[in-house]
Amino acid sequence: MQFFPAVPPGSKSAEQYFRESLDLVEAAEPLGYTHARVVEHYFHHYGGFSPSPLLFLAAASQRTSRMRLITGAVLPVFNHPLKLAGEIGMVDAISGGRLEVGFGRAFLPHEFERFGISLDESRARFDEGLETVRRLLEEEDVVSDGRFHSFPATTSLPRPTQRPRPPFWVAAVSSAASFERAGELGHGVMAIPFASGAMRDMLDAYRAAWRNAGHPGRGRVMLGFHMFCHQDSDTAHALARAPLNEYLATLADAASAWLDGPASADYPGYDKLVEKLRDDSFENQLAQGSAWIGSPADILEQICRYCDEVGGFDVASLQINFSSLDPALARSSLTLFGNEVIPAAQSALAGLPS
Repeated sequence: MQFFPAVPPGSKSAEQYFRESLDLVEAAEPLGYTHARVVEHYFHHYGGFSPSPLLFLAAASQRTSRMRLITGAVLPVFNHPLKLAGEIGMVDAISGGRLEVGFGRAFLPHEFERFGISLDESRARFDEGLETVRRLLEEEDVVSDGRFHSFPATTSLPRPTQRPRPPFWVAAVSSAASFERAGELGHGVMAIPFASGAMRDMLDAYRAAWRNAGHPGRGRVMLGFHMFCHQDSDTAHALARAPLNEYLATLADAASAWLDGPASADYPGYDKLVEKLRDDSFENQLAQGSAWIGSPADILEQICRYCDEVGGFDVASLQINFSSLDPALARSSLTLFGNEVIPAAQSALAGLPS
């Protein structure tokens, strides 16, 4: 399950949001959910309740004993690698070695503006930050003479509990180059699902790059889905439609600055991407398989169909308490999905390639 606090202004406090979210984490583990994941964003009700995903995951680790804890994702562009590496080591220790670290480039112009960082440095800062954090976790006495951060021989503490380090993921959106780079580096890729034909092309590019780099297996693919499960299909649609549309509108609003002039070679076509976001809807998300909403039987069919169309994936990261969805409905959806869909999906997909 994933947490993306797109909380409408004035609808609830941060204290209420995190209490509800941590209660869901605790309830999810006995139902067979395998991970909790949370974002890093700033200054806007799209994600702004979560400036520190590692802080949330440290709290989640105390409400669980088996679930993996995943950043989805930390943003090297806004974090010094020495601080980030130390915090990763700390949460890995607190959780008993259950942390996995997803890294993302960030994409919201208002965040770059407020941190005083150029959008044109995004890719370079990401590449340097990711590699520096990797070295700090895997090695001792690391010397850095980077374009953005330099430091003398340093051993990051605490050392990671998992050796040589926690597993890494790389967030990718719509660029084949981002998927390919994750495969080349041997990291998992975390993505937002869209039309299955295009998604399959991206995953094929990732797996080809993984294979060509000589890594064993097929890599690891995590896709994020909105999910709402109810015994009655029509009721599920009626209850989830407005909260999902509110989430999509909040995303479009947060990214709207791309329509007003900022342009960067690091983000080709983002103005067109945001235009598409403004036209997105519940119906479109459901039709293209980006949201799993309906009865247990509906959702099982949606899972199997999308998995087949994109050539398989390893992890579904489900957004359960999205936007203004009633917490009691989110809890009942979590329970119904865990009791009826998870075991049925495991049986239906057994033996298929991930």
